Amino acid sequence: MADRLNGYRILILETREEAQFSRLLAEQGADVLQCPMFTIRDAPDAAPIEAWIRRFVEKPCDDLVLMTGEGLRRLMKVARRIGADRDFIAALGNARKFARGPKPGRALREIGLEPQVTTEKPTSDGIAEMLAQVDLSGHRVGLQLYPDKNHSVLIGAITAQGAEVDPVLPYIYDAQAADANIVTAIDEMAQGRIDAIALTSSGQVRRLVEVAQAHRCEVLLRDGLARTPIASVGPVVSDELTSHGLRTDIYPANDAYFMKPLISAMAAALGKTAPRAAAKT
Repeated sequence: MADRLNGYRILILETREEAQFSRLLAEQGADVLQCPMFTIRDAPDAAPIEAWIRRFVEKPCDDLVLMTGEGLRRLMKVARRIGADRDFIAALGNARKFARGPKPGRALREIGLEPQVTTEKPTSDGIAEMLAQVDLSGHRVGLQLYPDKNHSVLIGAITAQGAEVDPVLPYIYDAQAADANIVTAIDEMAQGRIDAIALTSSGQVRRLVEVAQAHRCEVLLRDGLARTPIASVGPVVSDELTSHGLRTDIYPANDAYFMKPLISAMAAALGKTAPRAAAKT
């Protein structure tokens, strides 16, 4: 199975799990060009995060909704700093834990815990649909949020079931720090130096377009994407591409919307033609 992508130059825009995605691609022989979409930073005001953790320990929530693995890792970082990590893990263990896709589950396993329920659709709508099937009446629900998303609909859906929601936002995105890298990646595609771009979240599509517009290179972006195969991890990303008049060329088989099936689909699609980017670098 090794070296299936040998000689192919793949552009990835992943940030939270960029290292893992890059490693998986490299194991298949790919030359990986990494372009972070943003820099993740701790929330600038730690006091609300510390207070949320202390509330969770002193009066544990009945349920906990984890939207991202990064969020739990940032919460654990704060818990360790204030000396509450053991008590926090114990309180987490007593709560019913809902995970938005596989990433929060991996973060839970790092501290010896497991999610009770994982969404089939790793989206906010998927979380809302899942929670609608369980009894939340009278429950306290901890909700770990992530930046650049309006969560009011999800919070409203939970409170409509008679639950009290206690939200926490443990990190922020610093988007401007990555703009120069994104513009460089756009130019690489336009110059035909990329064999495929792999997209793993709808936010990556939006950021590409927003940065291109802000730096007046949207035409260059669309020219680059027109000549570069676009690999999408799943329907949410493909829908976002469609909303911007873009297409999906490579898609995981059997509705397996994860990194490894995406890489397999890329290897199958790109293997039909010789690498073209390496000769231009």
